[in-house]
Amino acid sequence: MAILHRSMSPTRRARLFACAGAAAFAVTAFVAAAGPASADTVTATVPVGVSPGGVAISPDGGRAYVTNLGSDSVSVIDTGTNTVAATVPVGWSPVGVAISPDGDRAYVTNAGSNSVSVIETATNTVAATVPDGGFPVGVAITPDGGRAYVTNQGNDSVSVIETATNTVAATVPVGGSPAGVAITPDGGHAYVTNEGSNSVSVIETATNTVAATVPVGGSPAGVAITPDGGHAYVTNQGSNSLSVIETATNTVAATVPVGGSPAGVAITPDGGRVHVANQGSNSVSVIETATNTVAATVPVGGSPAGVAITPDGGHAYVTNLGSNSVSVIEIEQSATLTGLPAAGVVGQPYRHAFTVTGRPAPTVAVTAGALPDGMTLSTEGVLSGTPTTSGRFEFTVTATNGIGDAAVLPVVLDITDTTPPAGPFGSLGSDSLNWTF
Repeated sequence: MAILHRSMSPTRRARLFACAGAAAFAVTAFVAAAGPASADTVTATVPVGVSPGGVAISPDGGRAYVTNLGSDSVSVIDTGTNTVAATVPVGWSPVGVAISPDGDRAYVTNAGSNSVSVIETATNTVAATVPDGGFPVGVAITPDGGRAYVTNQGNDSVSVIETATNTVAATVPVGGSPAGVAITPDGGHAYVTNEGSNSVSVIETATNTVAATVPVGGSPAGVAITPDGGHAYVTNQGSNSLSVIETATNTVAATVPVGGSPAGVAITPDGGRVHVANQGSNSVSVIETATNTVAATVPVGGSPAGVAITPDGGHAYVTNLGSNSVSVIEIEQSATLTGLPAAGVVGQPYRHAFTVTGRPAPTVAVTAGALPDGMTLSTEGVLSGTPTTSGRFEFTVTATNGIGDAAVLPVVLDITDTTPPAGPFGSLGSDSLNWTF
């Protein structure tokens, strides 16, 4: 083992992290429509150990776990302060990391030790070590937390670990040099990239057998699955591209050109964007899933490898293999504006809060027409006051934050002289204000 650890070449290290980039986090099942336009920027750079590669975010978003290949350790970043709160010694050459759905454990693949370290996140100590003899690199955990799937580059297989006992329950033969792995939101299938076979093996988890093999680009590395389970996004290091697999048919529906040597891949919780770490370009490509086109390219540190996104979709954490650091990208979103107001009554206090989302927080204003006399609209989107004149008032409310297009909402507000009857159309507006940051 010592010979393997000391003799590992920089090229081998880079390939290891390319393999583990997308397998560094457990995919969470959120079903939502594609999100609005984004413009992402690096807001912090966190020094970590030597040659960081894999990264996973805790389910509460409070911590990022980063594997350090050259330091044989895991850095635990406090996402509130973007500082390293703990450093956990693990096995030799740790590569992939995934966190259980309950957040209690982090599973770390140690390629140089042929083992998997199980970290108790409450104490940030290793509670168990699972032997795995196949040069393990990628890891993903099923949505129910019952099993961890580990790719073994040394023997072209996937180990299935029962997390209740931390023992290997099954071994599944796959393609050559398996690398990344991701589980569908329903837990029914595991998608495994085969770097040496230019393919993806689709494992049926009920039987732990390969149900399909999908040809993709050259040297596939990372893989991530959309929250609705409809597509798997695969980075192809040898082709500088991203293959989009339609999971219903297990065929490639699109191929997206990205930066050089793409490695890790992660998808926002709303399913609207894909972030790809480009090792050869020192950048992150941001792809809009609605069109499968690159919407932005974000410069980061040297040789970015892994990427993971916080549960609220607000930040992406990118490991920089060549810079011994983690770049923290703020994921900005254009404004959205919804929620039509109910009718009001002359002389009665009125309040309605429009639902406004966006990062940074949008500013709301009336951009056409006029409000009823006696009422105002705050920049946060609260329409309030005591109307003094009856009638039908038509005006336009707009929310802007400098990201993408403004959100425009035409409004028709009826003000009556008498109290309207109670019914299914509500009362005098809403008292709630819903912000998303």
